[in-house]
Amino acid sequence: MSVKSCEKLEKSMVELTVEVNAADFETAIEKAYKKQRGKIRMPGFRPGKAPRKMIERAYGEGVFYEEAMNIILPDAYSEAVKEQDLKVVGYPKVEVVTVGKEGFTFKATVAVYPEVTLGQYKGLEAPKSEVIVTDEDVEKQLKDMADRNSRLVDQEREAQSGDIVNIDFKGYLNGAPFEGGEGTGFDLELGSGQFVPGFEDQVIGMKSGDERDIDITFPEDYHAELAGKAVVFHVKANAVKEKEIPELDDEFAMDVSEFDTLDELRADVRRKLTEQREEAVNQEFENVLMDKVADGIQAEIPEDMIEDRAHSFVENFSRQLQAQGMSMEQYLQMTSSDPDIMLKQAMGPAARQVRLDLAVTAIIKEENIEATDEDVAAEYERQAKEVGMDVETLKKYMEEPYIREQILRNKAVNIVVDSAVAVKPELKAEESPEAAEPAETAAEEAPKKRTRKTKKEETAETPAEETAED
Repeated sequence: MSVKSCEKLEKSMVELTVEVNAADFETAIEKAYKKQRGKIRMPGFRPGKAPRKMIERAYGEGVFYEEAMNIILPDAYSEAVKEQDLKVVGYPKVEVVTVGKEGFTFKATVAVYPEVTLGQYKGLEAPKSEVIVTDEDVEKQLKDMADRNSRLVDQEREAQSGDIVNIDFKGYLNGAPFEGGEGTGFDLELGSGQFVPGFEDQVIGMKSGDERDIDITFPEDYHAELAGKAVVFHVKANAVKEKEIPELDDEFAMDVSEFDTLDELRADVRRKLTEQREEAVNQEFENVLMDKVADGIQAEIPEDMIEDRAHSFVENFSRQLQAQGMSMEQYLQMTSSDPDIMLKQAMGPAARQVRLDLAVTAIIKEENIEATDEDVAAEYERQAKEVGMDVETLKKYMEEPYIREQILRNKAVNIVVDSAVAVKPELKAEESPEAAEPAETAAEEAPKKRTRKTKKEETAETPAEETAED
């Protein structure tokens, strides 16, 4: 094998022209003959016993060329890549130039890791919100805790807003049941807005054992084929239950926590809310900074890198669906989507993530960042404590190269964040300090870009809720 040329193309693509000599190709042809001779029938010979020369005479000199190229090409390509010291990305597109007894020549066009020029990554400015936790925030959290610890008490009266009604329902379109429109033993909280507008309003007033036909017209913008259609749901109320919410007192604190008094629980809630909001604000500050770093790099990014990342996003989402008991096919059917649309939608975020990864890797190189054995041991300890697992067990799930990569990335991001300048967020012209929603509340909901850890959370709705929901 010899590399005749290595030509750099646009968008970090490289075209290799590789020549395989006659001797190496002959060896591959012989292997191809031994592999395929059992499938070739020749008069006068038992299967697999016909000489190579006779087969070539009968079927042509190149009868084994294709299989021989399949045998030798992967190794020849790998050797060429290693010889040229290329850091390839994705799979090559191969074109055979010439083939014959004297050997064969092929061209391989492949994307390579782009050269990256960093822009500014130290001393950047980004807005950072002040973390504020009000008494109202704490009380709301306590009320939510009380709501989660409420008990349901059966009622003989008519259902009213706020009640939980256990129902069986079956939907009919033009007198015929429609797919996904049936549910049994479903707990519906009246006033929650779980179902199509108008459904819950018509359940109000039902008593345990009552049956009722409910007329519903699905909204025009409903995502399924029922959009704008008038349907009838036959509903049976199995039980009407009222939430009994506990009083916020010391007894409640002892029931739901390790604290003896409500004041102690209240202080703990404030502390945790503060920590959560600080984490969210810090993450958003980091996101903005790393966006600036990613925007500032200069690199010819090959499309293959972006497409690979987009496919990875879709595959990760598919695994998350499976973990929730739903297949990708079911999800696509429920959302009236298709794989091509999903992949296209992933291209934008994928391009962003690729730029971010390139920027972080460039910082690691520029700063000569290392992950020492002590760093690795400490990170294993930290993550093991976080997930409640011993280190040796964690090592079975997280191999050392992955941990080292995370350490390098964290150190690179820390260089950016630690050198940055936090500035006060600007209010929009129409906003006033009194009317503006606390910035840290929005920060809590901000999506976390993957500068440090790879994590994405999605929640799929149940089929019953999806059918009847707005």
